[in-house]
Parts: sequence; structure tokens; C-alpha cells
Amino acid sequence: MRIYLSRPHMSGREEQRVAEAFASNFVAPLGPQLDAFEASVRDYLGADVHCVGLSSGSAALHLALRIADVGPNDEVWISSMTFAGGIFPVSYLGASPRFFDLSPESWTIDTALLAEELAKAATENRLPKAIVPTDLYGQSADLETLEKLAAQYDVRLIVDSAESLGATAIGGRKAGTGGDAAILSFNGNKIITTSGGGMLVTRHKAWADEARFLATQARDPAPHYEHSTIGYNYRLSNVCAAIGLGQMEVLDDRIARRRQIFARYEAALSRPGIDFMPEPQGLHSTRWLTTLTIDPGKTGVTREDIRLMLMEHQIESRPLWKPMHMQPLYAGAPYHGAGVDEWLFEFGLCLPSGSDMTDEQQTEVIGRVEAQLDAGG
Repeated sequence: MRIYLSRPHMSGREEQRVAEAFASNFVAPLGPQLDAFEASVRDYLGADVHCVGLSSGSAALHLALRIADVGPNDEVWISSMTFAGGIFPVSYLGASPRFFDLSPESWTIDTALLAEELAKAATENRLPKAIVPTDLYGQSADLETLEKLAAQYDVRLIVDSAESLGATAIGGRKAGTGGDAAILSFNGNKIITTSGGGMLVTRHKAWADEARFLATQARDPAPHYEHSTIGYNYRLSNVCAAIGLGQMEVLDDRIARRRQIFARYEAALSRPGIDFMPEPQGLHSTRWLTTLTIDPGKTGVTREDIRLMLMEHQIESRPLWKPMHMQPLYAGAPYHGAGVDEWLFEFGLCLPSGSDMTDEQQTEVIGRVEAQLDAGG
């Protein structure tokens, strides 16, 4: 049986919610289930925020950047180690990315490096239009420091929390509540899913209102179809939102299971040359994916040795995100850092971590990895 990295996992509570959507005859794009899903996420986050359900996390980032008035000739400072959907919207708007490295202590954006470069840019009159840090593999970035820097330099802060719903930042704040806006993803591989979908979360009511307007084709109030600006077909469907409502009921259970899976991997596989993603004091990660690094100088095997061995046994694993400054599309883009993200990409591996993973499946993964490490050592 194939063991997947992470895949959609239904709780059994979604069918009733979807049946209610069909019974109400609200299928797409709006309806009571979408309203309830937005309210459910808002209540879970426990903050004074507005939530706008959208077709993807990338759509949420696109709208947030546009509302922040990002456009041609602007710079957006962004984590280099991120998924492509977390950078493409910058290019949609004609802006230019400037990429930043990670802190080795947290594997999220290096705020000390960011502060240094902001101070330098301020003296040279080239501050960015927005900063977009990525919450990586279920761990929140340092929201408090990022918000202080954004306020100090009057720069918009949009937090890419696509991978971290349910995580907690230092001070007890939920991931997804930071900055001028945060974006969430409910793609099929996330900790909860709506099959596809995302959300814009913002403390600015005006931003939420504008996002809803732009996401429904920017239709002006009129008895006919009137448009004075370009809009998008970005709203989340009512049926997908109904799935999300069922998923929200089990979010905390999913986080507990992912953390349990991580803890078992860490206990079984830790040895010289094997290091797992750190969780600094005060942070609470969802452990969306279990990620580790493999130092061939200490283990005698490479990341690829293990990945290919697992693939032979129909066990899915994957390297960490390839940093965007290393991608052909962004060759030559400015990059600041010591290459922590480059090292993580070269030596990092994501192990199967889905909430529906059985103990027996994890035992198989652990056994095969241990055997490879023992043979290599």
C-alpha cells in the first residue's frame, strides 16, 4: 500500500454539511455555509479579524498585495524558502521580489537580517512596499518582531500562514492573525482542506470589504453589470466551504495527531547527523509535515539515498522547498542571507506525516529509514 506524504483526510462530518448546502440550493459562489465557515475560522483564531473565503491561498495573497497597492517598480521582501504560490502573486502585479534567508533557530524568516536591511534601505530611500514572511511547515514566524519592524518603517506586512493554521506564535497568538493581513490555505495537502481554497484574514474591515468586492468580479452596485476596475473570480464556493466547516470541527485533533507523529519520528530517528525542525520556546507548531536534515558526513547516507529508497517501497517523501532565489524564474533576484535555506534544501527531507497515517505505516517508514542509516553508518 502506498504511503503518502500528506493527503486529504475526511472526518465523516463533512457529508452532513455538504448535504445542507445542497438542500439550501446554495452551491456557488456564496451561501450560508461560506458565511459560517468564515465565522468558524474567525472564532478559532480568537482575534478581532475579518475572514474572506477564497479559491486558494495564492488568490488571498494576490488580493492582499493589490489592496496594499503593490505594483510595478515596487519591491516585496519575502522569504526565499516558500512554495511558488507564495511568490507568484508578486509577479502577477509586476513587482520585484527581494529574497531573505531563514533563521537556523526557527526555520522562519531571519528577523535580525530583515531589520538590518530595512535600516539600510531607509537611508537609501528604497524601502519595500510590503514584507511577506512565510510560516514554514506549520511553524509561525516571529509576529511580534515583524509587526514592530513594519510599524517602524511604515511598510505593509502580509503573513503567509498557508502552512500554519492552528499554530501558535510567541505570546499565545494564533498563526493567521499577524500583520495587515494573513493568508491561509485549505489545499488538499494542508492540515484541513476544502478540496481547494484559501482565506484572507485581516484586522482592517476596509481590506476585507475590498477583497470581497475584487473577488466577485469587482461588480459595481448597479442593476446591470457595471465595472470600474478589474476583478477576479476568486470566491470560495459554498459547497467547498461546507467541507471546511466539517474539517474545522477536527482541526485540534489533526494538530495533536501530527505532533504525535513528529514526536515518534524524532524519538526513533534522532542520532548524530539527523536533526529535526526546531521549535523555539514559546512557539507551538502544528508539525504539518515532519521535516529533518541528513548530514552525509555523519550518517554515511544522503538525503537522496533515503528519498529514493522510500520511493522504491511506494513511500512518498520530498525535499524541502527549493528556495526561490535558486529557481530559474528568479535567477538574479536580490538575496540576503548566509544560505541557511540553501543548506536545508540540500540536506532536508519531509517524511510522511498525514493525520490519517496509521501507527503500522509509520513503523514501516521508521524501520526502512533506520535500516538505511545503519547500513550507511
